[in-house]
Amino acid sequence: MDQGVLSSLADRFPFVKAMPVDDFRRFTRVLEFPVLARGQTAYELGDACPNYLMCITGRTRVFKTSDAGREMLLYNVEGGGTCVLTTQCLLSRTNFPAESVAESLTVLAAVPARCFYELMESMPAFREFVIADYTRLLSAMFSFVDALAFQTIEQRLAHRLLAEADAALIVRKTHQQLASEIGSVREIVSRHLGNWGCRGWIETTRGEIRILDRAALASRRPDPA
Repeated sequence: MDQGVLSSLADRFPFVKAMPVDDFRRFTRVLEFPVLARGQTAYELGDACPNYLMCITGRTRVFKTSDAGREMLLYNVEGGGTCVLTTQCLLSRTNFPAESVAESLTVLAAVPARCFYELMESMPAFREFVIADYTRLLSAMFSFVDALAFQTIEQRLAHRLLAEADAALIVRKTHQQLASEIGSVREIVSRHLGNWGCRGWIETTRGEIRILDRAALASRRPDPA
């Protein structure tokens, strides 16, 4: 077992580091560490769920595709996170209702399904983490549904830009990618971005958007409840 990866797992998921020694050994003994290249599929619609997945490094996107071929981002999973659909499928013993693809080189810790059920029964630290994390992820999903139901496309776009911006306030996404992530189409996203560019709020180049007026974009977001 790669001790570096194991150390990263413990750093990302503190409950692992806090396990009693015997539990730690039993838990890490069953782990596998799949690595996904950028663009590689993590799981497909209708697949059975073979593992409980914990993301150590990297990022995946979970999405649905309409009959017309239009993608809708549901959420991203990043280092230190888990996938709510993976947990849901294991707990309900159902197949995946969506798809997942790696957006960058991604390292995962995988607990095989047969071991997941055993650990849920016999290891309190693991069970408590799974349930608490699942509850948090469900809350995030409800927030996503609220955004779709009650926020305008302009508000969702502003929120996405602010969430995706790096330290230099640069968003490295195409108009099509942003449209997929907020449940819109490229033409509408391009129109809003063009309008914001004319106002001096952003500056767009090929594949990148630089935020020039963070406060102005923040004003497009809905007031907190």
